[in-house]
Amino acid sequence: QVQLVESGGGLVQAGGSLRLSCAASGLSFRNYAMGWFRQAPGKEREFVAALSRSGGSTYYVDSVKGRFTISRDNAKNTVYLQMNSLKPEDTAVYYCAADRFGGPKSSSAGYDYWGQGTQVTVSS
Repeated sequence: QVQLVESGGGLVQAGGSLRLSCAASGLSFRNYAMGWFRQAPGKEREFVAALSRSGGSTYYVDSVKGRFTISRDNAKNTVYLQMNSLKPEDTAVYYCAADRFGGPKSSSAGYDYWGQGTQVTVSS
C-alpha cells in the first residue's frame, strides 16, 4: 500500500520559514518524480513545485521562485519543501504527490499518489 505522509506544517509569521517533509512508503521512491501542491480555502488546488527522479530537474510556480526549494533524499524516501520568506498568501494545505511516468510536471492530473496534506498558516 502506497503512503505519502506530509509533516512540518504549522503557524509562522510573515517572513519566516518552514520545512515540509513527505515520507513515502510502499513504492520504489527513486522511480517517481515528486511534486508539491497547495490548496487555500475556497480556491482550487495549485501547483507549487516539482522534482525529477534524480533531483536534477526542478520546476516552480512563479509566485514561489527564489523563496521555496524542493529537494529529495532517495535513501530516506523523502521529499522536502523548504519555504523561506513566507507570505500570508502562502497559507494553504500543502500536499505532496508522486508521479510514476514522465518528468516533473505542474498538472495534478499527472500524479498517481497523494498525501493527506499538512496545514501551513502564515500570519501577517
